[in-house]
Amino acid sequence: MRVLSFISIPLMGIVLSSCINNKPTTSKTLESSIPVVKLTEQDIVMSKEYVADIQAIKNVEIRSKISGFLDDILVDEGAFVKKGELLFILNDQEYRADVAKARAAMNSIIAETRTVALEVEKVKILVNKKIVSTAELDVAKAKLHAIEARVEEAKAALHYAETKLSYTRVKAPYDGIIDRIPLKVGSLLDEGTLITSVSDISSVFIYFNISENEYLEYLRQKPHLKNHEENEVQLILADGKTYEHFGKIETVVSEFEGNTGSIAFRAKFPNPESLLKHGASGKVSLSNELEDALLLPQKSVFEIQDKNYVFILDASNKVKMRHFEPKARIDDYYVVATGIQKGEAIVYEGIQNIKDGMAIIPKFIQLDSLATTSLL
Repeated sequence: MRVLSFISIPLMGIVLSSCINNKPTTSKTLESSIPVVKLTEQDIVMSKEYVADIQAIKNVEIRSKISGFLDDILVDEGAFVKKGELLFILNDQEYRADVAKARAAMNSIIAETRTVALEVEKVKILVNKKIVSTAELDVAKAKLHAIEARVEEAKAALHYAETKLSYTRVKAPYDGIIDRIPLKVGSLLDEGTLITSVSDISSVFIYFNISENEYLEYLRQKPHLKNHEENEVQLILADGKTYEHFGKIETVVSEFEGNTGSIAFRAKFPNPESLLKHGASGKVSLSNELEDALLLPQKSVFEIQDKNYVFILDASNKVKMRHFEPKARIDDYYVVATGIQKGEAIVYEGIQNIKDGMAIIPKFIQLDSLATTSLL
């Protein structure tokens, strides 16, 4: 009992002392003024860049359709060619011989057909005179049908030989630019050998991927865009400069990629100066207009355990910590999603010198003047 009494007395002293020390204290007013801003809603344009894959609207590999030696190269690498222009010539002696042989065979069968046709006419006369039976006429007609079929077969063989002969003269499939030519005159080509490629870069397709959230935001924003801005995108070149022509989004693929959760867009850009080449790189800048966006300066924000906070100024000039959720970040500003309302005043600078509940001397400044330079 004595031990308990000895211990209880100090404990009571500690409790009393604690109660005395925990009496509420009045907050101290900071003597120097603190910059404060009132948040206003603004219409802003958000731009985000995506890695771009640049491709020609047409890019076709030109391959040999037959085997043979390359006799002549009529174009140079990087040259612009017109549709139907002769590019390469393969040795055609063997194929000319095949054409001559097929034509001779066809002419021979045609001549034979005429002979059989005359025989049919003779048999008809004999049948009419009842010298021979109609069965002999049927046999003669059957021979005529058989040889006529051989004529069609011979014509097909001649057409096939002529087609193979035409393959010795390789022509441009459309207007475009010749790629590298790895072969030289005298090279032996097998069927399917790559000779070169032709790219039509009068316009280019640019593919880029965006996340599912950005895709949904794009769809929600699309109906509110002006006609001339609908689907409009810009291209940032590899040197960081902006391409002078605008492009338009033409299509979106049907499925999201399972490993990245993104979806591919395709935009088409004019390329009158042929500046953009097939396989080049760059970035697509996609703009998204936000109406009545609440902008919050980044320097007003501080983090605690991965959450964003600001100091809100109340009517008695006291500051209160408040958590908010950002929707996006633009340069030195956050776009507020939830947590802060239009017209509320927040501490703009000096947040490291104040504490929750402290009274301050506010110095109001205009946010519009701050936002103008950062958002342009």
